[in-house]
Amino acid sequence: MVAIIDYGVGNLFSLKSSFAAIGEEVTVTADRDVIRAADRILLPGVGAFGDAARKLRESGLADLVIEQAREGKPLLGICLGMQLLFEKSCEYGEHEGLGLIPGEVRPIAEVIPKDLKIPHIGWNALHLRGEHPLFRYLREGDCVYFVHSFYGANCDESVIATAEYGAELTAAVAKNNVYGCQFHPEKSGTVGLNILRAFCAL
Repeated sequence: MVAIIDYGVGNLFSLKSSFAAIGEEVTVTADRDVIRAADRILLPGVGAFGDAARKLRESGLADLVIEQAREGKPLLGICLGMQLLFEKSCEYGEHEGLGLIPGEVRPIAEVIPKDLKIPHIGWNALHLRGEHPLFRYLREGDCVYFVHSFYGANCDESVIATAEYGAELTAAVAKNNVYGCQFHPEKSGTVGLNILRAFCAL
């Protein structure tokens, strides 16, 4: 069973529907016992890093996510949920992350040409770095859907895919049993469903 963590931030209905579409048992929950009993954890997130990090900590779920990840349970962060996995974010000040992936979150404005729109919204091809179990059903150049203004930086050792938007931006990361997608699998059609299917097989 996949537990989608409900801490007041995230597109929970679409995620739940996506797992149902691939025949996986899923629950949206803030119940600590349910999360501990789950086989896998998904950390969603939309909005500002600082606000989401605060809500996650105030809910008491931040420590639980860290605990479960360190015990070896597969954890997938999506969009802002991926960014929360890093050590810190520089989004409107400096904010502490969960520290499960080395690196930080920085504005894409620092690295892309000035004439490109922010946020980066739309479909982009994934450039895969080698073979990774999370992408076992994907091919180089498969497209996924992005909506973001910040990206994972100084995390090269954990990057398993990038996307081109005036610069090579971090699209996905992995370290041991912790995974993150900057894009939205639940909005990425068959490609996205295949990523969720692979996550459920980890």
